Amino acid sequence: MPQSLETSRDGRVLRLKMNRPEKRNALNYDLCRSLVEAMENAESDAAVGAILLCGEGPSFCAGMDLEEILTPADEAIGAIHERLFTVGSRVFKPIIAAVDGAALAGGVGLLANAHIVVASEVSTFGLTEIRIGLWPFLIFRAVSLAIGERRTVELTITGRIFHAAEARDIGLIHHIGPLERAEELAAATAAMSPEALRAGLQFVDEIRGQSWPVAGAASIRYRNELFRSARFQEGVRDFRAKRRLHETSR
Repeated sequence: MPQSLETSRDGRVLRLKMNRPEKRNALNYDLCRSLVEAMENAESDAAVGAILLCGEGPSFCAGMDLEEILTPADEAIGAIHERLFTVGSRVFKPIIAAVDGAALAGGVGLLANAHIVVASEVSTFGLTEIRIGLWPFLIFRAVSLAIGERRTVELTITGRIFHAAEARDIGLIHHIGPLERAEELAAATAAMSPEALRAGLQFVDEIRGQSWPVAGAASIRYRNELFRSARFQEGVRDFRAKRRLHETSR
């Protein structure tokens, strides 16, 4: 029986491919748990510099597996959904999502937790929960943070499907292009300073909603820590050496 999540490594990029194409990569408990565990484990794995999330088949992710949701309620399902749709606040390594096909309901929640999203021109998006008498409670916070509360409410009330161009305009995705574009971004990001990326993403999470004085104090603290890092000091030395070489060659 194939695994619901395929994992592979290419250099410092960890690829996570949702593998339930017959279900449009709907998020059942097993897939949610596998995604959470893979991303949280990557957080502590020094060999991983970035995470690339994609889906097998014609859809990226159609949201929750409704067959599972209609069975008697299991508290574990709600708990794993909460962990999955808040993973962006715990994983301080770049998450790059590559979308080809439909990203609906919980699929949009996955994108809202990614730091960079690339989608093909044929991709479609929607907060479609209202169509079955539901509200996107667990993904609402992340989506609101990505595109704004008022826009999220509008998309939730209407449940409408929209295309990649609009998704880019409202900030849900960043680039329209092929999967290869996402792979290039993941590889380039994974090559950046892991200390700076971790500190920066932690900083962004820490100052969210804080006052300017509190955020300012955090800014100084994080910057001073990076000033002392070997990677930063080596980068400054390399930059100065290259500048001197350029100046003497003119």
